Parts: sequence; structure tokens; C-alpha cells
Amino acid sequence: MSIKETKAYPETGWGMPFVFFWDSSVKVDNRAMNGRSTRSFMEEKRWDPVVSKLQEGDYVFIQFGHNDEVPTKKTYVTEKDFKSNLIKYITDTRSKKAIPVLLTPVARRKFDSTGHIQETHAVYAQIVRDVAKENNVPLIDLAEKAKALYQQLGPENSKQLFNYLLPGEHPNYPDGKQDDTHFSELGARKIAELVLAEIRSLHIELADHIVKPMVKN
Repeated sequence: MSIKETKAYPETGWGMPFVFFWDSSVKVDNRAMNGRSTRSFMEEKRWDPVVSKLQEGDYVFIQFGHNDEVPTKKTYVTEKDFKSNLIKYITDTRSKKAIPVLLTPVARRKFDSTGHIQETHAVYAQIVRDVAKENNVPLIDLAEKAKALYQQLGPENSKQLFNYLLPGEHPNYPDGKQDDTHFSELGARKIAELVLAEIRSLHIELADHIVKPMVKN
């Protein structure tokens, strides 16, 4: 979701193209950061400034899991604490009369030998679903939506959505890159479009402010 540094280009967070699909009444303030978990985002004092500036009627899109679920990472969060942290994000948001929206962690690209997409966030994505249901929070199941997109494209074409580069193809990655987690510009836009479609499906007021891009020949 995060805004990527220039040195990471063409790696692109889906929150970057997301800003271009709204009418002038909507301001998108993207506070997401690479590599953070529900715990480290708070520990680094990144959440408090968000809460302090929230106003009634604001929407807060909350997506974690990639960095919470890996035991070998310093950002690791247990399943119990992951749930508690998500509830804190919801409670803090609602305390300012703002509206939380939960998103399951977007699927990584992983196919089996027969070309079928595999689950990459089973446990932590389900926790997000459970928290959303238990706390009556709108849910965008990006794990499932992304998996369907990858499956539609197939093992080879789905690489176009990710930061896949040949050696010498881009100066930021002279040795090339094969990244099944982070998106290309195309991938970021496709994921943003999935999120926008789900916002419409949720029938929340924010959906009325989505603008369709002009189609030109």
C-alpha cells in the first residue's frame, strides 16, 4: 500500500495509483510504511499522528499481516496480539467518529506445479476476517480477490503484476529482480482497482466519490 522510495522504482505500492480515482472532495493521506506490522507501526509512533488528525466521517483503511505473520522477522506479532492490535486500530478510529475499513493482506504470487494459485496468508487473513465480522467493520478481502486475479492471468502472465526484472533492465536492479510480493506499476494499479470495486460493493458513502478514468483511443 505504501508510497515507495525512488530507489525502489519500478516497485509500486497500490496506494500510489489509488489516489487518482477520486473526485476533488476526497483527499487520500497515505501513511502506510514498508515492512511494518501492527505492533511496529504503533511502536514507531506512526499511528498516534493518524489518530490525532482524524475527523468525523474520515475513512481509515487498515491493512496488515505480511510482516506480522513471519516468526523470523523482528516485526512478528502472535495471532492473539495481531487480533488485539487490529481491535485497537478500530477502537481508536471510532473514538474520533471516523470509519475503519479492514483489508486482508494482499496475496503473494505463489503457484503450485499444476498452475493453481496457493494460499499465502491463511491464518492472519482469517484473523482479519474474524475481527471485521465480530466488530461490524467493512471488509475488503484483498487476499482472495488478488488470488483470483493471479489465477486468471496464470503463472507466467501474473509476473507482469510484480517487480520482475531481467539483469540490466533497470538501473535500480542491475542484477535483475524476481519479487513475488511487491508490485510493478501495472500490478499496483490492478490491485487499486480491486479495492475500488470492493468499496463500491460495500455500498459505503465513500463509493459515491469514485471517478472513472477517461478512456481514450
